[in-house]
Amino acid sequence: MLKGQCGCGAVTYSMSSKPICVHCCHCSECQKQTGSAFVLNAIIEADRVEFDGPIVENTLPTPSGKGQVITRCATCGVAVFSSYMARLGKLRYIRVGTLDNPSDCPPDVQIFTSSKQDWVQLNTEIPVFEDFYDFAEVWPEDALARWNTLFGENA
Repeated sequence: MLKGQCGCGAVTYSMSSKPICVHCCHCSECQKQTGSAFVLNAIIEADRVEFDGPIVENTLPTPSGKGQVITRCATCGVAVFSSYMARLGKLRYIRVGTLDNPSDCPPDVQIFTSSKQDWVQLNTEIPVFEDFYDFAEVWPEDALARWNTLFGENA
């Protein structure tokens, strides 16, 4: 079980399994919304995440135009996870930096690298995509099976 918390510890959470996939996203919106050069998101089924504590949710834009809901600690404001509007209620995108041991969730793929900061050096051992990618080309069978359970094979 993976556990984490916000910066002040008021919001705690646990994940009952490993994530489906971990994205290292370099898109300009993630940069703006995190105040960093990229964000690490552990994608996991919402029903595999238990959390407790005071939260506030903010809806923010995404490059797709569909938006996302970012769940933050109501006390310290740290973003703990997000959910994209198109998949609301089915997935959580856990902010890896809030895990008690972030090294338990290294990135599986690097996305939107066309907008990465020039000084960021990409790890050539992790798949790199200038924009997004086809899950079937990258994810292992067990990850695809979990996705297909939620959304069907053509999602």
